[in-house]
Amino acid sequence: MTQAWFILTRPDGRDISAPTPSQLAEALDQVYCNGGIGADGGPASAVLRFGYDDGLMYQVEVASGGVVTFEEWSDRDCEIALASPRRMTALRQDDALQLWQWLAQRQVAKIRAQSWHSEGG
Repeated sequence: MTQAWFILTRPDGRDISAPTPSQLAEALDQVYCNGGIGADGGPASAVLRFGYDDGLMYQVEVASGGVVTFEEWSDRDCEIALASPRRMTALRQDDALQLWQWLAQRQVAKIRAQSWHSEGG
């Protein structure tokens, strides 16, 4: 039986396994507030990853300015990209939270159905 997992990497670099809805919201507050500056002085960002022990991994990264990137991988080692990375810009905080909530609910099809732009396109 394959086990699903979720990991939130906060703007300060700390990983949280199986984050709660309030931890997701708090991480986005840190990205969208403080002028978008991260703990290291660079742009703030946070990543939510969802995957299975024996396969697929999805990630949604939210960076300062509302830049959101969605990636799909064959495994957690990011060996084979299953699709080109997709991006949105100037996304509002509550819309970014909705994407993370869908990922936490394993509703990847809803994330794919959004108005994404291919990287480099």
